[in-house]
Amino acid sequence: MRLPFALLLALFSSEALLSQTLPPPPVAAFKPHSSTRHGITIEDPYFWLKDQGYPKVDDPEVLAYLKAENAYFDAAMKPHEQLVETLFEEMKGRLKQDDSSVPQKDGDWLYWWAFKPGAQYRQWFRKPVGGGEAQLFLDEPAEAAGKDYFRLSVASVSPDGRLLAWAADTSGAERFTLKIRDLATGRDIETVTAILNGGVAWSSDSQALVYGEVNDNWRVDRAKLHRLGTDPKTDRLLYSEPDDGFQVHVGRTQDRQWITISAGDNQTTEVRLVPAADPAAAAILVSPRKVERQYSVDSANGKLWILTNDDHVNFRVATADPKAADRWTTVIPGSDRVYLRGITAFARHLVVQERVDGLDQIRLRDYSGAERRVPFPEASYTASLGGNPEYDPATYRLGYSSMVTPSTVFDYDPATAQLTALKVQEIPSGYDPSRYATERLMVPARDGKTIPVSIVYPKGFPKDGSGKVFLYAYGAYGHAIPPSFSTIRLSLLDRGWAYAIAHIRGGDDLGYDWYLQGKAKQRWNTFHDFSDAAKGLIAAGFTKAGGIAINGGSAGGELMGVVANTDPDLWGAVVADVPFVDVLNTMQDESLPLTPGEWPEWGNPITDKAAFELLRSYSPYDNVTAKAYPPMLITGGLNDPRVTYWEPAKWAARLRATKTDDNLLLLKINMGAGHGGKSGRFDNLREDAEAYAFVLTQMGGAGPASAQ
Repeated sequence: MRLPFALLLALFSSEALLSQTLPPPPVAAFKPHSSTRHGITIEDPYFWLKDQGYPKVDDPEVLAYLKAENAYFDAAMKPHEQLVETLFEEMKGRLKQDDSSVPQKDGDWLYWWAFKPGAQYRQWFRKPVGGGEAQLFLDEPAEAAGKDYFRLSVASVSPDGRLLAWAADTSGAERFTLKIRDLATGRDIETVTAILNGGVAWSSDSQALVYGEVNDNWRVDRAKLHRLGTDPKTDRLLYSEPDDGFQVHVGRTQDRQWITISAGDNQTTEVRLVPAADPAAAAILVSPRKVERQYSVDSANGKLWILTNDDHVNFRVATADPKAADRWTTVIPGSDRVYLRGITAFARHLVVQERVDGLDQIRLRDYSGAERRVPFPEASYTASLGGNPEYDPATYRLGYSSMVTPSTVFDYDPATAQLTALKVQEIPSGYDPSRYATERLMVPARDGKTIPVSIVYPKGFPKDGSGKVFLYAYGAYGHAIPPSFSTIRLSLLDRGWAYAIAHIRGGDDLGYDWYLQGKAKQRWNTFHDFSDAAKGLIAAGFTKAGGIAINGGSAGGELMGVVANTDPDLWGAVVADVPFVDVLNTMQDESLPLTPGEWPEWGNPITDKAAFELLRSYSPYDNVTAKAYPPMLITGGLNDPRVTYWEPAKWAARLRATKTDDNLLLLKINMGAGHGGKSGRFDNLREDAEAYAFVLTQMGGAGPASAQ
């Protein structure tokens, strides 16, 4: 049944919203459109949902359709308002209202952030190390007042402690306005740029700042130098990147001797160094780019320390003299078992973040070559180096959690080899870890590989196939999903569910080669791994077909789209957040901000027919067929520059027109947000509550949570 948008909107704003009877869903117009490449014609009847004036979106028909979908979402969820509110209050009750970070020393000051009760955003404080009054130097709630969206990206104090460089985005479009604040007066004294993205780096004398700007295609393609008190229009261009696939990143070395200007895509990097004492000096190119070679650079004790994959897939650590920066001498060789993920060069130790057999480790290596690993108390966990701004700290700040252990902040003392817990995440509504159990399953994949699956569940969870499982994965860009703690998922566990993470190929959970096995030409491994992980959970008795709710976002949303097409009977419900589902069309559109830089990850269908055929084989939008699909909730953001709003919109439209079932399909487009959804901590929680309510009402088990 096709209804005019005006009538649909009238229906949704009327008494019909109060009824248990759901109005008919919106039906997007079918407008024939096709394109041909490599002799193959692709039909794209919902092409019109891409506003041709993008990034401005003002086409009345497009906006009417999106608003109709949002109204339909509201109508469908209205009968479940109380459940959403209950879940939201549960999730909110697990957050410490006046939470704060552990103060961290940086020079003469201690820095920390804190929330006021009820506040959506943080306040940032400091006080002198020797004692004194706390100074509020950045008040996010005040800066966000009256705005639908607010996201802070940079808060960097100058070396002399007198100035703050800070940047925020108020639309979700990920273009940040960079300002300089005088910390003595609390007033902003300069606006440097309104198109910042990424980090900034101060000069040693606190009189200049290096930063990166985006171009019209949302690509950070340049690094500039701003001297305080000068017109930003005259800022000096330090580096301009000519390759449309590369982006520029600004940072600094741990010893603060060098400002780093890195350029790279998803497989190749190149680093330049400029002296922090003289950022206008000629840059040192550490080593010219080589396709598929990655490297990063830090500095300590007069040497460069380099992490690179040039002779081993799991990387090696090398050192070099800054005067001969391209002559690298191996310090830690590559290893099939040990995956070297990151290095930080402190004055007394090179701290290496690594994974051994898929488990996080932190290694300290002094400059004489002596090594030790930090001991952690559990068999399965996630651990990382925390914020350590100083070059020569007495202790190292670490972060730690597991699927049953709340987030913990440790200081590690290398002199005594002792971990001291400084803060354990407080859960005001109560939490008893003894009520839950966690396992790490090793599930066979169809090609003989073994897929790790981390799972947490309430003790007593039945393993007779009658249980329900919420399964999450990402599986792209070498981004691992660690087995960490989440207060949000307790709302499922306390209703008798299990929560699982599939560590599938495409992530680097088991090493960099694990990522490569799910990339580009081997992309189908990622999708097969996810379905095989689900089948492994069924074989282990955790659930049965149809008893699994699945969730992924962005590239993980692509995953949701593929497995909804290939294995719809396995899933009881699908939640796809900002899903990258119009893959074939997006990867052929060179005008989109991220497309050229994404070709190394997915393949270039413009020049490569095999890549075209591969993308065509799994692109979720292009593979929707007339069959029954599970209930689905799809989200997007109108201002999202990463996965443009029309991808989820087109996918939902084609699903509505094609699927043969009567299961609920909902599309929600955030009209004032971007890739990460709403920005406030409570607004974001409400979106989680909506997703959980959708799953629970579609699959059952929406009753009250068990008592703590």
